[in-house]
Amino acid sequence: MKWLLGLGFAVSLAAADPAVLEKGKAEEKRACVACHGLRIVHVQRLTRAQWDRELTKMAGWGSPIKDREALLEYLVANFGDDKPVAPLPRSEDASNQKR
Repeated sequence: MKWLLGLGFAVSLAAADPAVLEKGKAEEKRACVACHGLRIVHVQRLTRAQWDRELTKMAGWGSPIKDREALLEYLVANFGDDKPVAPLPRSEDASNQKR
């Protein structure tokens, strides 16, 4: 049982590898922005399984995802269900509406 916990810890450390996260961020810009803005991605807080399903869905709709694992790691590390939701940007008058 202890080896299983150690394995889980090792996997979580590997998931936080900065080089993998940078690859994932670059993949997000390359594969996701062609169809939509990043706000739709960045406001979500999904589990690993949910992000995995989203990537499968997007690939099915034609998203040119090349480095799926790096993108998945990046999304989970930055927009996982355990991350706080970032506040929406506000205009100078503190509203969210465009004029």
